[in-house]
Amino acid sequence: MTRIMAVNVMALVILVGSVLYLNQFQRNLIEAEVESLTIQAEIIAGALGEGASVGPESTEIDIAPARGIITRLVSPTENRARLFAPNGGLLADSQFLAGDKRLVEERLENIGYRAGFRERITESLHAFLDSFTRQPDVPPSIDRPSVRASDFLEVSTALEGELTTQLRVREDGNLVINIAVPVQRFRRVLGVMLLTAQTENIQKIVRAEQMLTVKIFLGTLIFTIFLSFFLGRTLVRPIRVLARAAERVRRGIGQEERIPEFAERMDEIGDLSRSLSDMTSALYRQIDGVERFAADVAHEIKNPLSSMRSALETIQMTDKPEVQQKLFGILEDDVKRIDRLITDISDASRVDAELTRGKMARIDLGVMLNMLADAYHTTACKDGTQLEYSEQEADVFVVKGIESRLGQVWRNLIDNALSFSPESGTVFVSLSNKDRFVILTVEDEGPGLPEGAENKVFKRFYSERPNSEEFGSHSGLGLSICKQVIEAHGGQIFAENRMNEEGSVLGACFRVRLPIGL
Repeated sequence: MTRIMAVNVMALVILVGSVLYLNQFQRNLIEAEVESLTIQAEIIAGALGEGASVGPESTEIDIAPARGIITRLVSPTENRARLFAPNGGLLADSQFLAGDKRLVEERLENIGYRAGFRERITESLHAFLDSFTRQPDVPPSIDRPSVRASDFLEVSTALEGELTTQLRVREDGNLVINIAVPVQRFRRVLGVMLLTAQTENIQKIVRAEQMLTVKIFLGTLIFTIFLSFFLGRTLVRPIRVLARAAERVRRGIGQEERIPEFAERMDEIGDLSRSLSDMTSALYRQIDGVERFAADVAHEIKNPLSSMRSALETIQMTDKPEVQQKLFGILEDDVKRIDRLITDISDASRVDAELTRGKMARIDLGVMLNMLADAYHTTACKDGTQLEYSEQEADVFVVKGIESRLGQVWRNLIDNALSFSPESGTVFVSLSNKDRFVILTVEDEGPGLPEGAENKVFKRFYSERPNSEEFGSHSGLGLSICKQVIEAHGGQIFAENRMNEEGSVLGACFRVRLPIGL
């Protein structure tokens, strides 16, 4: 929340700071004021050259009419006009020519006056805003009773017949504009008229713009904070709810906690909540599966243990050698069965860890099954059974997966089919591509699946073996491991019976679908 507000407010502060930096705006106003004063100064200088000279051959200005012209043209304005002779002396100053027509007022300092709180705040704000306005580097303003043309560089330049403008700064920091215009009569310089204008009005305009910017900034700041708070609540609150729910799940003992789903949200927060909810559900399913697996393991191990206990008790109760010999055989079979169960259970437990941590790689199923088929052809199958498989080309049936576990699936399916095949029977293995899936089919000519056992065969410790096999020779985990591996690879495995046109069972068929991996 704090970071969101800081980022939004920082961007706003940078923007407003750049707006408050109104140097270019102030410079444009001063340039416009200089242009206006230049025209006014040229008009006054032209009037002095025509109306305040003695005649066409005059070399000096007639003071009396010059003062009248200055009073008439300059007094209505707030500007100040000073007239200098060619020798540099001051001939007239509009500040002292108005007589009773002009009143000069100066505010006296109020001794003991203390500014109020609002006034101090205003002054501090003005001082702060002034810090954004860089004053130009100009010479100080000269304002004393006895001045000469040599005190002003602009007047000295104008005496040579060139109009000159100059910015100067007063002691209070405000700027003044000096326009020095030569007073000429037939291109003869009779003197220089220096027109001085204050820039308080420009300062007021700049300060008004700054104050308007500050007001807009304050309003925008409040709105930005409100939006940031709203955005923070929208983002942070659901994340906090999810974090607390995850903590409850972690600490939950003896009860099942659920992650809330923000189903109405179609953004990343909604995706996160649904993903966490699905992950938690999968975690609880995994825990339930582990509990069921532990119960199934305990049940399967208890069966041979019970048989062994019964055999041991019977051995102690009989003296017949033939009975004891038979009971020892039972004990040996039960020990082998327990050993097989422990081995298969250990393998099933490792499958979970390997599928979780294993890295998927590009696997060519055609090449893998070519090698497996060669191995089965090399090793003679029992009772003359045969494996029928057409060798496939490379890079046709490609998936992504863990090679060792997929190889285990194919071996389990083929071994299972061979074990159910009759004497001189055939097991058919084929590969095909359909709808961006690789289809592996394993078919046999055995008795097929019992009715309703199409899904049961994939359950743990479910075993439906031929009568010719010894009881307990299989743990019933092979097909369960196959289903676990295939589903971890994003595929599906199905079991069904092969039927002929008359509806008779020809054997069992196992079909595996895996997504094509490019």
